[in-house]
Amino acid sequence: MNMMIERRQFLKAGGALVVGFAMSPNLALSAERKFPLRDVDTADVDSFLAIGEDGRVTLYSGKVDLGTGARVAFRQIVAEELDVPVDGIDMIEGDTALCPDQGGTGGSTGIVVGGMQIRQAAATARAKLLAMAEQVLSSPASGMRVNAGLIEASDGRGISYATLIGGHRIDVKVDRAAKVKDPNTYKVVAHSVKRPDLPAKMTGTHTFMHDFRVDGMMHARVVRPPAIGATLETVDESSIANIPGAHIVRIKDFLAVVAEREWNAVRAAKALRTRWTGGGGLPGSERVYAAIRTAEIARDEDLVKQGDSAGALRSAAKQFAATYEWPAQSHASMGPSCAVADYKPGDLTVWSASQATHGARRTLARYLQMPVDQIRIVYIDGAGCYGMNGHDDAAAEAVLISREIGWPVRVQWMREDEHGWDPKGPPQLLDLRAALDASGNIAAWETEAWLPENTPKLANRPLLAFAAAGIAQPVGQSVAQVQGNAYPSYELPNMTATVHWLKSTPLRPSNLRAPGKPGNSYAVECFIDELAAAAGRDPLEFRLAHLKDEFGQGLLKRVAERLDWKARPAPNPQRGNGALLTGRGISYLHYKHTDNRMALGLEVEVDRTTGKVRVTRIAAAIECGLMINPDGVLNQVQGNILQATSRTLFEEVVFDQSGVTSLDWESYPILTFPDAPQLEIDLVGSPFDKPLGAGEAASAPVPAAIGNAVFDATGVRFRRVPLTEARIRAGLEGGRAELPGGKRI
Repeated sequence: MNMMIERRQFLKAGGALVVGFAMSPNLALSAERKFPLRDVDTADVDSFLAIGEDGRVTLYSGKVDLGTGARVAFRQIVAEELDVPVDGIDMIEGDTALCPDQGGTGGSTGIVVGGMQIRQAAATARAKLLAMAEQVLSSPASGMRVNAGLIEASDGRGISYATLIGGHRIDVKVDRAAKVKDPNTYKVVAHSVKRPDLPAKMTGTHTFMHDFRVDGMMHARVVRPPAIGATLETVDESSIANIPGAHIVRIKDFLAVVAEREWNAVRAAKALRTRWTGGGGLPGSERVYAAIRTAEIARDEDLVKQGDSAGALRSAAKQFAATYEWPAQSHASMGPSCAVADYKPGDLTVWSASQATHGARRTLARYLQMPVDQIRIVYIDGAGCYGMNGHDDAAAEAVLISREIGWPVRVQWMREDEHGWDPKGPPQLLDLRAALDASGNIAAWETEAWLPENTPKLANRPLLAFAAAGIAQPVGQSVAQVQGNAYPSYELPNMTATVHWLKSTPLRPSNLRAPGKPGNSYAVECFIDELAAAAGRDPLEFRLAHLKDEFGQGLLKRVAERLDWKARPAPNPQRGNGALLTGRGISYLHYKHTDNRMALGLEVEVDRTTGKVRVTRIAAAIECGLMINPDGVLNQVQGNILQATSRTLFEEVVFDQSGVTSLDWESYPILTFPDAPQLEIDLVGSPFDKPLGAGEAASAPVPAAIGNAVFDATGVRFRRVPLTEARIRAGLEGGRAELPGGKRI
């Protein structure tokens, strides 16, 4: 028997319902102001969840989906804990007026941090709903089951979430100790579910930030100086007098043109005659590493210090040294940054693809001297980014222009803006020293790295528009923890790693995917290969001999099995004598020495004539922990491996004394579809594990495996990235295999 208690009967019975103000999922707006009446305190379940009169659940997430698939994974978490269908959940994300502040979205912490907060809120809500049903049905909650939002007692009587509380507050604090589902009972979590956003994206009907419009909106383009830091002297307004409706907005050195039609704004920005003075003073990309060595150091820090590496190096018979260089790189988002702002006195709304909308709101409030609750930032999908690109800059520009003209303004960057002015992943310089003992094992290791310091508690990354407008910006730089994996993930008896923290870096920096780790790992894992070659040992066997962690050993062995690895030293004795050389490479790391463990091996072809390197096949095994949506995790691992391949083979920001000169896809190329390798991925994890963010970790070991494979194919060790055709040709023309301590290519 399946007996349902209807809403009318329940309300007559009274008792359990805690009545707050009515709030439907579509959240009617207040008459006084356009912000909805919602709590956004992370301590309250109602900040995360609402159940409508129709039984649909609305999830409010402060974390956003930057293309990672979090949009479905968060729904799966709620669906599992509440026992409701995934397609019965609506989701609002990154809206500062509606969603709790869960911090920025980054560092592969969307699920690890944000998802687990949502999980506890949903588990708390479930417990509250069962307690309410226990009173209404006069039946113990322990004997109840829930299916598709219907709570059923053991005698068959049932009541739905909609009847219990639909349209009203759940009104309970998040219980951090709330009992969550037993992984043995998972029906939704740990299963692959299709992403709801993909059909519209694939058919061109999805609304991206670039597609968004508001009534009365003006279009703007920012006019950039010819040199970073230049001062604006004069503007010739007559130079755009023939462009219909074009207007100039100037605030000190901030200059923009505005027009009702976007094309007129583009025309005006190109035609406007200006005179600038000063600026520049950059070392240029060809001198950047020499400049790094002589740059001002804020402080030194020992990352690890075990044993006596200096003594072991002095006493060793075989000593080796090498210098590795990693370039400045761009986010290189396919769609240039874009934002819309609508400023009115006491009321500002910004539509942005920012990955930290709550943080951006605080930044705007501080500089505009407005109360935080008068500012609303609404998240809209933008072009993909691997950290903070120009999204927040475009938003700040739109806000300044809108405040000046009193109309909503859309700022759209051009390609040269995105490549030239987005904040960059900074260059890295590492000196490595090591010694081998009589058995050919590593007796000592030293890393000396020059890396830009991440300013502690930096209020915000300095923004272009505010700096140009004369609004003082915080002193410092945001680069995240770029020192990660600057020393090996192996158990070595004597090991020291020291960072010289630099006070500044030539171009405005930012956190670029897996900040610092791909460059550090490139140096460390390539140098491991150099030592293996010097010892005449197989690179896989050499790693296994120095790795005591059985889980990590298992990952390396999985990759070797995938590649049908045959033990031999590098370089490849049968790499070929014709135009096409072939090689293999392997790498391993424990991400940040605390998170995922990952092994990766690959095969390459090197064209001796052109210098082109093509990665043909990649095999990887990565520790993932609990995977909410295994297909989504696989997508992340694949995507990050491909992007790291692109960074290793192609990507380098070229700049002169004035600024960036690699302003288009020809001068800053990326991996294209025809060059994408075959991918074979083993995801290692269990529903009983804690979740681990997989995206960042998947990037880090890729460059080293490529570098090692290129050495295996050519017999030349390339210690500077990217491995461009010109760089490979120059190395091959050197005509000899480079042993540790030899010249740098």
